[in-house]
Amino acid sequence: MNTLTETRFAYGEALVELGKRRAEVVVLDADLYKSTRTVLFRDAFPHRFFDVGISEADMVSTAAGMAACGFIPYCNSFAMFITGICYMPIRTQIAYPSLPVKLIGSSYGLTQGPDGASHQSLEDMALMRALPNMIIVSPADDIETRQATLALADWSGPAYMRLGRYPTPRLFGADYHFEVGKAKRLREGNEVVIFATGHSVAKALAASEDLAHDGVEAGVVNVSTIKPLDEALVKDAAARAVLVVTVEEHSIIGGLGSAVAECLAETRPAAPLLRLGVRDCFGESGLADELLEKHRLQPKGIRASIIERLALLS
Repeated sequence: MNTLTETRFAYGEALVELGKRRAEVVVLDADLYKSTRTVLFRDAFPHRFFDVGISEADMVSTAAGMAACGFIPYCNSFAMFITGICYMPIRTQIAYPSLPVKLIGSSYGLTQGPDGASHQSLEDMALMRALPNMIIVSPADDIETRQATLALADWSGPAYMRLGRYPTPRLFGADYHFEVGKAKRLREGNEVVIFATGHSVAKALAASEDLAHDGVEAGVVNVSTIKPLDEALVKDAAARAVLVVTVEEHSIIGGLGSAVAECLAETRPAAPLLRLGVRDCFGESGLADELLEKHRLQPKGIRASIIERLALLS
């Protein structure tokens, strides 16, 4: 876990690779191509790149029209803008007809940092998760981001993928295989099971190592597809646990925590659930690591939250 990179950079490189493979792939951006890293695709395929300016809803509508004509559009903006500003055209023009538009939300969550609440997407997964036909992907590192970017081109319907500008360690090797709808066990442990997604996977792994020093066995599952959720793995991993935990850089309402809660509540009795994330509030301006610490999403905070809850259960 030595190599640090931002998933948005891996995405930009993967787009160029995809463009070489698939002539029907086009890329749209809303004047953020340097931040979203679609600038790499622009330079490689200028005739298949469309910068619509600061007009996100127009971009989404244009992408829907392109998809209806046989193209595979990758549509890009900050996660807050592409899901919030564009919710209605996404719902009506993309999700309802189930068009193969790939919506890429960059710079998600608290780690957008100093730009503050207006730019920190803490409800983007909740918005997209409620839409029929929409899938949600949240890769944990650069390896998974590359594979997910390529895989989405083969997905027949619409997709939302969230990417970050926060440096995260490389967790996977060349033998890793991403598959839509499949979660992956990264660490075994039957006392506590931690389901994490995106940036939070590395934090959860570090917390599980700290918990081992406390005598607590904590397994970690990478949930890179929030929808469709890998319900079989979730149920199996939770079956023997004393405590089930979800960790996400998102509101605890409507994202991974809600998906896991719904799955377990509807299918079988399970251990108590601790949802770690942003607890029904807006973000604020601050350095990424400071904000993660405030919301107890650093390894130290995750560990402390789990120890506290286990104490209440004993």
